[in-house]
Amino acid sequence: MLDNHARLVEVIATADGIVGRKKLQKMIYIMKQLGFPFEEKYTFYFYGPYSEELSLRIEELTNLGFVSEVKEKRSNYYQYRYQVTPEGEDFLEHSQAKLSIASTLLQDMKQRSSRFLELVATLQYFDHLSEVEIEEKVAEVKKKSNYTKEDITEARTFIQHLRQAIS
Repeated sequence: MLDNHARLVEVIATADGIVGRKKLQKMIYIMKQLGFPFEEKYTFYFYGPYSEELSLRIEELTNLGFVSEVKEKRSNYYQYRYQVTPEGEDFLEHSQAKLSIASTLLQDMKQRSSRFLELVATLQYFDHLSEVEIEEKVAEVKKKSNYTKEDITEARTFIQHLRQAIS
C-alpha cells in the first residue's frame, strides 16, 4: 500500500539526503525514465517535468515523520534539505518495496546541479522526438535557461552514462 512512499524514502536514504525540491523532482523523474518503478505522473512545468503527486507524497512522508524537510536560507532564496529519519529507516526495514538502487547512480545525479538535471529531465521528456526536434523544443521551452549545444551534448552523455550504470 505504501510502496510508492517506501521507494521515495529508499532514494533519499541511498542518496544520504537530497538538497532541493527541484533536484528531488528531477532525480525521481530521471529514474522513472530509466525504468525504475515510480508511478507519479508528470507534466511539463516551468522547470521541466514536475509531479504534483510526488510533492504530495513527500509532504505525507514528512507528516508521517519518515523524512525530515529542513528549510535553509541561502543568500536570496530558500532551499529544502531532505533526510530520512530513524522512523523512516524503520519503515524501510519493514517495506517490501525495494529498488536495488546503486548508490553511485544517485551520487552521480546528486553531484550535478539542479539546472543540469532540469536539462536532462527535459531531454528525456521529449525523447519521442528526433534529436533536432528535441534541441528546437529545448530552445523554445527553456529559452531563459540559455542552454548551449555543449550543455545538451553533456546532458545526452550523462543520460547514456546513467543507462550504462543500471545495465
